[in-house]
Amino acid sequence: MIRKKYFLTLVICFISCIGFSQTKYITKTGVVSFEASVPSFEEVKASNNSVTAIINTDSGEFAALVLIKGFRFKNALMEEHFNENYAESDQFPKATFKGKITDFNLGNITTNTSFKANGELNFHGKTKQLKDIVFNISKGENEISITGNFKALASDFDIKIPKIVSNKIAEDIEVSFQFDLKKK
Repeated sequence: MIRKKYFLTLVICFISCIGFSQTKYITKTGVVSFEASVPSFEEVKASNNSVTAIINTDSGEFAALVLIKGFRFKNALMEEHFNENYAESDQFPKATFKGKITDFNLGNITTNTSFKANGELNFHGKTKQLKDIVFNISKGENEISITGNFKALASDFDIKIPKIVSNKIAEDIEVSFQFDLKKK
């Protein structure tokens, strides 16, 4: 009798896990880029190709995790300054976004369908509410692709730009993202 209960419990757990995993898509190779360039000065642009993201297709909940030291610049010195002076990546090693895609329905996605998302971006120890970020979503057989962009202000995250370089770095930072998530 104990074996039957144990077996039945295992079967229920297994079925529950299968049911939950069918609604989530994940990637560990997402891309987040940002640009804070000012015309006539050196490009201030970086990209991170190892971003983790997950979407729950039942609820539309979406989350992403970026390790700050993963951002790569064209100029190694700029990367060093970014990590030490601006992002302070030893003290604040990651950035996260947690939110929800409004009216998300996997069944309604065609080649490229736009949705809006709202959520919280946490960077440099500060959290900022983001509203109406456009997520362009397309789906394949076992994959969902999400692209989009938004603007953020350095001052919203207590990023202090020294006066000597303030005319070379934009206060408005253009952030773009691309995630190719696979069924979990």
